[in-house]
Amino acid sequence: MSSDKRNVSEHGWLIEDDDDIPSNPLKNRDFYDVVAARMSRRKMLGGMMATTALAAAAGSVGSVRKAQAADGVSTLTFTELEHGMDEDFHVAPDYESQVLIRWGDRVNADAPDFDPMAQAADAQAMQYGYNNDYVGYCPLPQGSTSSDSGLLAINHEYTTDQMMFPGGPKGKALTREQADITRMAHGLSVIEIARENNSWRVVDGSRYARRITPDTPGMITGPAAGSPRMITTSSPDGIATFGTYGNCAGGVTPWGTVVTGEENVQNYFKGDAAATAEAENYARYGGIGGDDPRYAWGHFHERWQLDKDPNEPNHVGWIVEFDPYDPGAPLLKRTSLGRCKHEGANVFINADGRAVAYTGDDQRFEYVYRFISAGTYDPNDRAANMNLLEDGDLSVAEFTDDGRVVWHPLKHGDGPLTAENGFNSQADVVIEVRKAGDLVGATPLDRPEDVDINPVTGTVFVMLTNNSRRMPQAVDAVNPRHNNLFGHIVELMPPDGDHTADEFGWEFFILAGNPEVALHGADYHSDISANGWFANPDNCAFDNKGRLWIATDGAYRSAGVADGVWACDVTGDGRALTKHFLRTPSQAELCGPAFTPDDTTFFCAVQHPGERSSFDDPATRWPDFQEGMPPRPSLVAVTKIDGGEIGS
Repeated sequence: MSSDKRNVSEHGWLIEDDDDIPSNPLKNRDFYDVVAARMSRRKMLGGMMATTALAAAAGSVGSVRKAQAADGVSTLTFTELEHGMDEDFHVAPDYESQVLIRWGDRVNADAPDFDPMAQAADAQAMQYGYNNDYVGYCPLPQGSTSSDSGLLAINHEYTTDQMMFPGGPKGKALTREQADITRMAHGLSVIEIARENNSWRVVDGSRYARRITPDTPGMITGPAAGSPRMITTSSPDGIATFGTYGNCAGGVTPWGTVVTGEENVQNYFKGDAAATAEAENYARYGGIGGDDPRYAWGHFHERWQLDKDPNEPNHVGWIVEFDPYDPGAPLLKRTSLGRCKHEGANVFINADGRAVAYTGDDQRFEYVYRFISAGTYDPNDRAANMNLLEDGDLSVAEFTDDGRVVWHPLKHGDGPLTAENGFNSQADVVIEVRKAGDLVGATPLDRPEDVDINPVTGTVFVMLTNNSRRMPQAVDAVNPRHNNLFGHIVELMPPDGDHTADEFGWEFFILAGNPEVALHGADYHSDISANGWFANPDNCAFDNKGRLWIATDGAYRSAGVADGVWACDVTGDGRALTKHFLRTPSQAELCGPAFTPDDTTFFCAVQHPGERSSFDDPATRWPDFQEGMPPRPSLVAVTKIDGGEIGS
């Protein structure tokens, strides 16, 4: 999310987004220091890492299809889309797009039709929620590789008050009913879809259809379960919990569950956080509390009032797992993965059978984390895999000048994680995982968002969206991009494909921005086109050939071009040669890229179209383009007109 609010931090950075004011005390070495040394080495090596090094890193990754170059350097054969910005959604020539479901459309069979002038909370609880971020495809039947029938699990990250209601009310100006409508527009939707003749439809009345809201029952699992710090009015045992919100990205596990990350939950609580026993914890999370929080829930409900329920914020900020194939399945908050502003999580099965989950903490100067399960994956016994994320080892990444990633364990009793520093148990470590990362020497990064594993190379890609603008007086030799609003992509290489190793290698993949503007300091493949550059990488996906598909958030603010999707090879002569595939309507973000197993459909979510305008005078009326109908965040399916594989 973004706003027009601007603040200058004590460290000299201009903060453009009041969701993203750093809370890290920056005691650890900043990533920019590492950038300077690493860039020198990169230039000496000729820019791009050799394909042979990637192959060595992949090690034990199984047999997979590799992309083969067709015409020219890149294996991607689509005609690039031009940069631009207008009211509509655009995709590359020879492709077509289809809006599958929009804010307010029916999810549950008994949901009423959407009427923007007569909304109600009980109706919204059965209708498709507001801003849609993560999209996960789960084949039907469960365990198959079907690309013609499946479930989609979609996050509804947040709401934009002035875009939802006539008259543009915000915050305290909302009525109780309007506040409850926004509350029910959060969470997730699960829908069933089916393909007929290269076109998709939502299956009305599906037994799998489900809305998950901030009121849906759940359970705290792992180290924090039952901790006194988890006891609230609605959870006297510290185990029961309710709902999920602030959900950004996520992933589908190898055993077919969905994991979703709770991110900017600080915006929902009303009251004085400094007056609670969790004051230090809440300050480190960033901005919890206040007299007028962004969301009005705390004006009407005690659950979000810190003077009534001071521990309630500890119930959010987790990775949440649920079974999309079971509409009655509870939400399971996997506290073993730590509490922070999770962008999402992606899970890989290591050669030894252990599940490895990677997650980024989406705030400036925060960290990348890794979880390794105690148990091992059984491909023939789904039930045996359902609690792999409940117990295991958590660690945090330090990046070094010489190209290493050192994974520091976050285990109670190890090093500084002791009672002397406020950690009396592993519950304290995971509840205050940012503080734990501070103490063990993790490297502050530039908003680590999606962290995903390439299915071909076995390497790990980290999307770093941007950092707060560094003021000119703060520039020095080790901070080369003083106006770095454009972000990076970093690649991590596990040795011999072992994702449980204590140390990885790392390398830059792309430094985003416009390469024609010297001050951007951008770095891509030398053959990049005028439309191939992008800004603010956020989410990503890989196709079956291991090519990277990058979704952006904020390019229209930082670089003056619409957000969208760019794709590229990660190995061979076309490595880092990004090509522009699609772009969003005005002021929208592109989220949740996902493929069917056969790569013939590309799903994505368009959220907050027209976000800086209003319900009454929107910058776009996409996707309906009907007078009186506001812009509606929507889920889109993209297919090739001839029915072939996306990109090939």
